[in-house]
Amino acid sequence: MKEAYNRMNALIFDIKRYAVHDGPGIRTAIFFKGCPLECVWCHNPEGIETFSELLHRPGICGRCYTCLNVCPRDALRKADSNTVTIVRELCDGCGLCVEACPCDALQLAGRQVSLRALLDEIERDRIFHDQSCGGVTLTGGEPLLQHEFVIDLLKELRRSSIHSALDTSGYAPEDQFRLAALESDVILYDLKLMNDEQHRQVTGVSNKLIINNLKWAANAGLDLVIRIPLIPGINDSDAEIRNKAEFLADLGNIRSVNILPYHRGGIEKARRLERFSRFHELEVPSEEKLNMALKVFRDHGFETKSGG
Repeated sequence: MKEAYNRMNALIFDIKRYAVHDGPGIRTAIFFKGCPLECVWCHNPEGIETFSELLHRPGICGRCYTCLNVCPRDALRKADSNTVTIVRELCDGCGLCVEACPCDALQLAGRQVSLRALLDEIERDRIFHDQSCGGVTLTGGEPLLQHEFVIDLLKELRRSSIHSALDTSGYAPEDQFRLAALESDVILYDLKLMNDEQHRQVTGVSNKLIINNLKWAANAGLDLVIRIPLIPGINDSDAEIRNKAEFLADLGNIRSVNILPYHRGGIEKARRLERFSRFHELEVPSEEKLNMALKVFRDHGFETKSGG
C-alpha cells in the first residue's frame, strides 16, 4: 500500500549509529525510503519503494504460521510447499507479523518518524559527533524525494550546530535540490555515468538533471564530495573513468572524489524482497581496476580514496 509523503513525518528504513563512511567523523546516518532511480547494482534495494514493505527469509522460518494469524489483511498465506508467501499488494506494512514472528524471518523496511522524534534520536549521539567532528548524514534511497521534511531537518541541524551531510543522486527538481543543498554542510554527490543513454539503461532515468544540479552546486562553491560507484561492465571502462575525471576537473571547486567499489550486499536483500530479477549480480572490481581509477582522479588533482 502506498504511503503519501508529508512534511510532518518522514518514511525511513534505517538509522545507523557510529557510521564512519558517510562523511567526516562519527556520524548518525538516516536512511530515507524511496528513490527515483533503479540502479541495477543497488546496494539498498529496500530503499527504492516509497512505502513500507516486508523482507522475508524463508530459510529460517519455523513454519509456526503465527504471522498468518495476526495479519489483519490476509497478506500472508501458506503455500503448497508449507512455506509462507506474501501477497504484497495486500500488505500495508503494519508490522504486526514482524513483532509476532519468533524466528526473525520477517523484517519491516520503512517506518514513519516525526521531526521531533528524529531530532531526539540524533541528540543521543551528540557526544560522539562533538568528539569526532562528525554529525548527521541524510541518505537513502534518495532523501530529496521527501524534500520538505529533509529541508526542515537540515535547518534544525544547523540551528543546533550539528554538522550535516546530504548524500544524494542529484536527481531532484532544481529548486528542491538548491534549497536542501544550501542548508547542508557537505554534499555527497553520486556520479554514475556520463553517457545519458547508458545512464537511462542502468538507472531508469536521464542524467541531464543530475549533471545540471552538479554544475550549479560547483559554481555556487558548495562543499562537494563526489562519490563514484565502480561497477564492472557498466562504468569501469578506461574511457568512462577518464571522462568523469576531465568533466569534474573542468567544473572546478571540487577537491574530493571517493571511489565506491561494487559489492554484492544488495543481492540478498533483493531476494528477501522478492525482487531479485530486477537487479544484476555483478563481479567485484579487481584491485588493479580500482587502483587505476584512483590514479586517474589523483592525476587530475583530486583528493581520492576508496570508500566513504
